[in-house]
Amino acid sequence: MVDKGELLSELYQARFDGLKEIAIAYNLPKSGSVETLRARLIQHLILEEWDLSPDGIRNLMNNELGELLGVFGIKKSGSLRARRQRLYLHLNHDAKRLLPESLDAMTRDELHALCKILELPLSGAKQALLVRVAGVLASQDGGWGKVKKSLRRPRAKSTTLPSPVRSVPTPSVESVLPAPLEHEAVIEAVESFVSEHPEGWTFEEETELRTELAQEGIPVSKAPIASALDEALRNGGAEQRSKEETPSMIQVAVIEEPGEHSLEVEAALLEVKARLAEVEAAGRDFLAVSTTSESADMDAFIASLEGHGFATEIKAVQDSIRTTLMDLEFRSQAEKNAMHTMPNSWREREALRLFENTREGLRGQLDDTLAAHQGDLVKARMAFEEVGQSMNLDLSIPSVSGRLHALFDLHVDINQAQALQDPAIARRNRILRILQHGAVHLSQTERSTIDRLERNISAFEELVETILESSEGTFTEPQQVLVIRFLESRGYEVNTVDLRPRVLACAGIIGAELGFISPSEIPRIAPGIMISDTQVDAIVSELKALAAAFKPVDEATVEEPEMVVAASVADASDRLKSARSKIDHIDDLLARLRG
Repeated sequence: MVDKGELLSELYQARFDGLKEIAIAYNLPKSGSVETLRARLIQHLILEEWDLSPDGIRNLMNNELGELLGVFGIKKSGSLRARRQRLYLHLNHDAKRLLPESLDAMTRDELHALCKILELPLSGAKQALLVRVAGVLASQDGGWGKVKKSLRRPRAKSTTLPSPVRSVPTPSVESVLPAPLEHEAVIEAVESFVSEHPEGWTFEEETELRTELAQEGIPVSKAPIASALDEALRNGGAEQRSKEETPSMIQVAVIEEPGEHSLEVEAALLEVKARLAEVEAAGRDFLAVSTTSESADMDAFIASLEGHGFATEIKAVQDSIRTTLMDLEFRSQAEKNAMHTMPNSWREREALRLFENTREGLRGQLDDTLAAHQGDLVKARMAFEEVGQSMNLDLSIPSVSGRLHALFDLHVDINQAQALQDPAIARRNRILRILQHGAVHLSQTERSTIDRLERNISAFEELVETILESSEGTFTEPQQVLVIRFLESRGYEVNTVDLRPRVLACAGIIGAELGFISPSEIPRIAPGIMISDTQVDAIVSELKALAAAFKPVDEATVEEPEMVVAASVADASDRLKSARSKIDHIDDLLARLRG
């Protein structure tokens, strides 16, 4: 008879071919990856007495789950539900195939069945179920699907295997364990609990610990056990805090276990949760032109949030933002569908009535909201949501929140359309086109000056308007020099060959648009082609030669009319071609001069 401990050690250390040979020897299927085959062999050869079906896993106690996870060689820590989820995933799925990115290929029925086994909520459409399953896979990432490396090394002794045989308590026995053993079990459980929660624990986690101890037969409601448990938890928390406050002189590198977060990661996640409204507002702008299925767009959007103060270089933060976007996309789709359907409840009908009654007030405050956050639509959208909440609108109803955001988007589009027809906006666009024309060929300093002028275009307009008012509507050389000198005094390096004509032309446009000068008085910009003196002399000489070629030739002797006609007919084609080529040459020279 083969010792199970030795067989388990052999399964830990065996390679794929060796596992296949063991499966063939015991008449078991050999399909699947190496880790899937190893888990199947452990289940049928080592733990054949255990019921590891989905229903059987649901009936396992917490201490039994820890022992079984240890036999499979995967992560043992976590809550009771997390352990059940991890054991089910390890036995029934391949960690390399069941990924959050592959869930979209599953049907709603498959996701529904998976949510039921993983003890997740079953309501909602396919997208909601997909988000829940993806959240479980993200939290369990690295905790299942592969045996720990330490178990693959040869061991000197065999592993102690758990037994499914449970002792059935009798009514006459009040306690399963003697009093000293109960205290020892409580202390051991608390030490394990404190080590698994180095950053502290919540009230729900402490309640779960007490429930697990009660399931193991320890009477935690009795006064001695309850006081011992409370004292152990207080002491454990105090020791943990003292370790954090007084670091050891010997610094040991902390390797973060998959599924557990450090204090830095937890702080980043808390910041994302605190600024969830800002993430959702930015996400709505993202979903207006893209979807969560576009992975490249998603990655670029998440990376852009780093400029807003989010620690997007942390994978847990990326997963949290990605989950929020997927949930937001589902809600946005629900909002669009609800806007074209009848109310499904009395509460929704009354909420829609309240929204219609407050629509005029929302429109009135929308202009002030956009003006207060000019240029930042994300903060403007957040402020508009707060305005809706202040008017007692129930934004948890999709039909109400959808109408609120649709009103915001419609108003933004209308403002953009009106801005394009505004004379001041049109004038600024014309000025910016002149400033930025061919800017790629300018130096870095000149481009920086142009960009600075663009950012302060309103101040530039006020400067030109003030100078033209003081000069009584004239824009001659003194006024032009005054514009350049004033800009130089403010740090604008505009007195260059390329920038000075552009700035003066823009100032003339402002004066003409405001009615101070006529369009003919706008300073002209020099041609774009710069010609040296040598090139000018060469062009003039060539023009003189062309002009001389068109002059009539004085003939010393007069030929007879018949001979003239014969010569003209013979050379007509050559003369026509020559004339055309000369005219084309002249056109080319004139075009070069005009630039």
